[in-house]
Parts: sequence; structure tokens; C-alpha cells
Amino acid sequence: MTNPTLAVGAVEHHLRERRDAGRGLFMPYVTGCVTPNWTDYLRAFADAGADAIEIGLPFSDPTLDGVTIQQASDTALARGASTRRILADLSGLPDLGVPLVASTYYNLVLHDGPEAFCAALRRAGVDGLIVPDLPVHEADELADMAAATGVDLALLASPATPEPRLAEIADRSRGFVYAVSLMGTTGEQTALAASAAQLTRRIRRVTDRPVLLGFGISTPDQAREARRHADGVVVGAAVMRRVLDGAGPDDVRAFLATLRRALDQECDAPR
Repeated sequence: MTNPTLAVGAVEHHLRERRDAGRGLFMPYVTGCVTPNWTDYLRAFADAGADAIEIGLPFSDPTLDGVTIQQASDTALARGASTRRILADLSGLPDLGVPLVASTYYNLVLHDGPEAFCAALRRAGVDGLIVPDLPVHEADELADMAAATGVDLALLASPATPEPRLAEIADRSRGFVYAVSLMGTTGEQTALAASAAQLTRRIRRVTDRPVLLGFGISTPDQAREARRHADGVVVGAAVMRRVLDGAGPDDVRAFLATLRRALDQECDAPR
């Protein structure tokens, strides 16, 4: 279970408060610098009812990402995206009222070092961090630096994670536990993976920290089904496909509003 001696950070406090009020949690994703006006999507996300916003820091070898997020990363890098440029863009934003969570690969963290990287996140107003290629047994240095700078480092668990390792991930994760619904890369799916329900049940047995389910959630029906098992959902590829196809912030806000309504309907449904 959660270590009571460690402080709850801004991401976890925010998500716990909303979850405990009965709300289905919703974290949409955008790749930083994917368009010239990319920060306008953040306001659209907040207006559509996001409870947190995930911001991808593009990396040239995104091993856990599927075709859509890879294409978004390539597009952003071709536009000159860098961690410094993205954080500079975020630094000039007004408060959106929801926590921002950066996601990237460990190579970018190591480029400046965990301490400098986490400090730069906080100066830019980023409250959380996801590093999908960082295994829990190698996370000590980054976890310590993140905690020292007030950044919640959220760890990932997959359907293949064995029980002792799952308990360690749940205990050491901060903000939330990211439940990877399937064994594979990110990308839109025609149905929620059958492994999602079992994984979230296993996580819930070892922690009361918020559990967000991601990978493949693309439609209101999938969001509604995911909410039956997890505290909320992460939606990335379905958003980025629309952005890459030319959808502006208003179009994306309308799409996300359908997912928000689905989550709210599931919360209101009789149990």
C-alpha cells in the first residue's frame, strides 16, 4: 500500500480529490510542438473536462509508441521541437486549472541529468512525469530527484507484470499508476483489450492510488467500459490522429467532450 511517510504531490492530490468525489478521471495527450499553435490544444483539453493533461516530449526512437504517436513525434522534431523549447512554451501559459504531466523516454532525462531535468519541469509548471522505458528497479535516482523538486513520477504496469513487481510499482508510483491495457504499442483499437479488467483489479488489490488506463482507448464506448474497471483513462493516439489530420483545437475539444460525457454517464449509472 501507499507509503504514508511520503508526501502526496500536486498530481495525486488533484486526482484523488476528483476521484473521491465520484468523477471519472480523464487525461488526454498532445505531442509538444506538433503544430505551431500546439499550446492552444491544452486549453481545449481543459475546456473539454480534462482532469490532467499529458504532454509528450518528442524522442527520435519512441519504442513504446505506435504509428500515430511516432508520426506526431517526427512532425514535431521536424519543426525543431526540443525539451527546452516545449518547456519554454509552457512557461508562458496561464494556469489551466489541471496538472500537466510530461512524458518522454529516459534518454532525454539523462541528457541534462535527472536533477536538472526535473527542476526544468517544475520551472515550466509541469507537475508530473511518465518515463515508459524506465523499469522500477532502475528508477531510484529519478524518483528521488522528482520527489525533491515536487514532480510526481508515475510508473507503468502491464498485463505481464508479475505480482511482486506490481506491488513495488504501485507503492513507488506517484500521482497515479498508469495501467497499460495491452501488450503492445500505443494506438487506436476497435475494442478495449480483455486484459485491461484483470490488470486494474490486480493493481487495486495493492494500492488505493488512482489508476488510469491507457493504450488503445479511442471511443466513448471504450472510455465508458474502461471506467468500469479503472479510475479513469488516458487518450493519446485518437487525439493525435485528429491533430495530424488537421483538426483544430475546437474540433478536438468537441471530440474529447464526447469522451467526457461517456465517463460521466458511467459514473452516474446505477451499480
